[in-house]
Amino acid sequence: MLVYLAMLVAVISSLGAPLIPAIAAANDVSVTSAQWALTVTLVVGAVATPVVGRLGDGRHRRAVVLVVLSVVLLGSVLAALPLGLGWLVAGRGLQGLGLAITPLAIATARTALAGERSRSTVAALSVTVAAGVGLGYPLTGAIAEFGGVHTAFWFGAGASALAIVAAALVYPASPQVPPQRLDVAGALLLGTGLASGLLALGEAETWGWTSPAVLGLAVVAVVTLVAWAVWQLRAPAPLVDLRLARGRTAATAHGAALLVGLANYLLLSSVPRLAQTPTSTGYGFGTSIVVAGLVLLPFSVASFLASRLARTLERAVGRRWVLPAGAVLLGTGEVLFAFVRTDLWQVFAAMAVAGLGVGTVFAALPALIVSAVPAGETGSAMSLNQVLRYIGFAVGSALGATVLEAATDPGAEFPDSSGYTAIGLVGLGACVLLAALTAALPAPGRVPEPAGRTAPVSR
Repeated sequence: MLVYLAMLVAVISSLGAPLIPAIAAANDVSVTSAQWALTVTLVVGAVATPVVGRLGDGRHRRAVVLVVLSVVLLGSVLAALPLGLGWLVAGRGLQGLGLAITPLAIATARTALAGERSRSTVAALSVTVAAGVGLGYPLTGAIAEFGGVHTAFWFGAGASALAIVAAALVYPASPQVPPQRLDVAGALLLGTGLASGLLALGEAETWGWTSPAVLGLAVVAVVTLVAWAVWQLRAPAPLVDLRLARGRTAATAHGAALLVGLANYLLLSSVPRLAQTPTSTGYGFGTSIVVAGLVLLPFSVASFLASRLARTLERAVGRRWVLPAGAVLLGTGEVLFAFVRTDLWQVFAAMAVAGLGVGTVFAALPALIVSAVPAGETGSAMSLNQVLRYIGFAVGSALGATVLEAATDPGAEFPDSSGYTAIGLVGLGACVLLAALTAALPAPGRVPEPAGRTAPVSR
């Protein structure tokens, strides 16, 4: 049930990606502007994750899940109505609240399940976001191909309604624990900082990197994010406990989530666009929306299967080498995408390899976090990790659009092929950094805590 809900929400969140060229055409805007139909969902997801997590951290968890799914349903209907790009982006923003379901599902798995079943469910949920978006691409692409762009969002509305019914019937009961205070100031600062920074990044190539608007947004982003970090370290009940990122192992786990999220969405946001680029450009494949979505299917399948691969790798080479191995796999996929894409099957292969890498990293991160923080702080640490993962997603989406905009000649409709090569190389750089950070970790071990506690201590 938990995996099903997380997968359904991930599919809904992926509705924007394969449809970006069609959204641009339907609303007579640039593809870069239409990219916000994807990026806004990820930004809202990053901010909503700790907010929803705090609201649902207690006896009201089931009610919070139902409210979130209802908001996702409203966003799906809003995006489905032919009201223009602004309303579509607003609806996609409301759909972004659904991304907060996964951390709640992970928390539920830890409290409602026991032993190996709990561990395996948490690992599966950790890769569900990556697997779900890959599954959603071909599914929504097929719907849009035969029914139009807005039909795909009506599908999202139907899926949301189904999720509400399923959650109302069988979602596990919530633990009876006191509710915690919501850090409203922290949520506002985080949302303002992310929105300002990503707007500056996404529109810099259009407005000019040195334009007053871009520079002003960049300053606002830096100031508000610094203020947010300071506030989180001092607040009595912070939205995200940044103190849980202290220590070498914890900091590496959270940095890994950010890096793999960025490298992941550089590919996921650009591959459907490449596949639909006309063959007249000399590098595009001129596929339909359906085929463009199918290119991501190997990524989805490989991501989900990678949870088993991670356990096999851990037994074969030890836990400390699982994350570097995942980084190498993802980096290999980035290299293949950058340099080996003369035939469509090569793009399929590159995405399969990248999916193995992403799934391996995401499946291994929960165990690394558990080994780095006391048992009573695992939930907060997982929430922080999820926030950084979504931030990486959003940055990857916005950065991918900016790179392709920079590779588009004035007056040209499509970017040069070098833009896609650059995306692969940027993703490779993130993977190299990820491999270096995780390979430098010491061998895992457990150190007894004071007062007889047995939870692991962060290094």
